Amino acid sequence: MLPELLWVLLALSVAAQDALDPELEHSRTIYITENGPRLSVAAEPLKVESRRGGNATLPCSIRMDQSQAPSRKMRIKWTKLTSDYLKEVDVFVSMDYHKRSYGSFHGRVHLRGSSPLDASLVITDITLEDHGRYKCEVIDGLEDGTVVVSLDLEGVVFPYFPRLGRYNLNFYDAERACRAQDATVASFDQLHAAWRGKLDWCNAGWLSDGSVQYPITTPREPCGGKDTVPGVRTYGLRDKEKNHYDVYCFTAHYKGRFYFLVQPSKLTYDEAVRACRQDGAQIAKVGQMFAAWKLLGYDRCDAGWLADGSVRYPVSRPRRRCSPTEAAVRFSGFPDKKHKLYGAYCFKGHA
Repeated sequence: MLPELLWVLLALSVAAQDALDPELEHSRTIYITENGPRLSVAAEPLKVESRRGGNATLPCSIRMDQSQAPSRKMRIKWTKLTSDYLKEVDVFVSMDYHKRSYGSFHGRVHLRGSSPLDASLVITDITLEDHGRYKCEVIDGLEDGTVVVSLDLEGVVFPYFPRLGRYNLNFYDAERACRAQDATVASFDQLHAAWRGKLDWCNAGWLSDGSVQYPITTPREPCGGKDTVPGVRTYGLRDKEKNHYDVYCFTAHYKGRFYFLVQPSKLTYDEAVRACRQDGAQIAKVGQMFAAWKLLGYDRCDAGWLADGSVRYPVSRPRRRCSPTEAAVRFSGFPDKKHKLYGAYCFKGHA
């Protein structure tokens, strides 16, 4: 640290230079902070987990020099980082009495405000799209600080392809396909967590950052080679318009009831749709079946129609003649919709 005399000499030197320069009409003042910034922000924990339909508080605490007090012009801004980290989506801004929420967050976010130095963000009625990383930024005059907090959702990742067959989705088709099944395109973090949970799937699929990857727990020849190590294989970033793959979708808890509709006889697809409707429900979506299976332990050995025209059944307790080796959502393909061979899975939503 420089001695006090050196600070005085530095100030005199700057003043002398200003006096010799006729173009400078105003004196310059230099502020030197010896002990670092007077404002910073911190968060503990850096990762928060919640569920769809629930609430979450993203922590952000302001730390200031004890001799300072927050000014009325202090600005607190929360943004959501996109998957490519190049763009930010505005979430909430607060300055004095002025507060504003943006886009899909409007009316669902506010500051906890337990103290003048509490900038924590409360998100209510959480949606699938709320998953991700959020930045808390605090600006007070010339001082500022930022911290990033992650919001994770309890849920399940599942591979998906439509009736058209495998490798028929560009990125935008993949987004629509997941959305149609009550899901979103999974992030890398979500796929990696699913791989750690033993998800093994040999088909390459889109992720939310525009990359194409697939999880392998048991290396084998058609899936990168049997002598390779387990992991999430990657094709890297691909052209979102021109390249076609499957997709990995993510879904979470829902508000409603998923169930198998007991009928006296098997149904065609159209009959299954009508039967669910007559029961005050809708034919269930693939994401709803995966959520019921993974998060609620739903178990049923009856193959049934789903909204996309596929036939599947969820098995949580492996047993003979019903997924004997593993718990899984069993897939029976996309049969002819006129085949009167299957039951129906329905979903009855509620607020």
